Amino acid sequence: MAGLYFEQFAVGQHFRHEVRRTVTEADNVLFSAMTHNPAAIHLDAEYAKTTEFGRPLVNSAFTLGLMVGLSVGDTTLGTTVGNLGWDEVRFPRPVFAGDTLRAESAVLETRASKSRPANGIVVFQHTAFNQRDEVVATCRRVALMLRQPAGAAA
Repeated sequence: MAGLYFEQFAVGQHFRHEVRRTVTEADNVLFSAMTHNPAAIHLDAEYAKTTEFGRPLVNSAFTLGLMVGLSVGDTTLGTTVGNLGWDEVRFPRPVFAGDTLRAESAVLETRASKSRPANGIVVFQHTAFNQRDEVVATCRRVALMLRQPAGAAA
């Protein structure tokens, strides 16, 4: 499924993304190692047993990336120029290996780019849920989007 062009987004538009992903222990260990995050809470099962969680937490940067990644197919695949920023990133509940995450997105704002006439800016609110429909992550993402090519159907 291809992403949408700037003109195809409208404030209030809502997406319930169908793609889900079960997080594995390997995801957490590999992501933490690749990003040079040696925090014991992510990598040391014996240490994690002594915490209030009792087991390793999934790296929150992985959770953020997965939440946004789950949204791409319905929103920005092939039509984004780049991300301009993530704001108001929150993790209200922990994510553990074995959790299955899904995401929803809403369009908060659209505006033409003043400096790049071939582009527009879309502000998304992304929300990730675990298998119990508990919110585990949220963020606002600002994306620089391609405008629809001339002569393309709206």
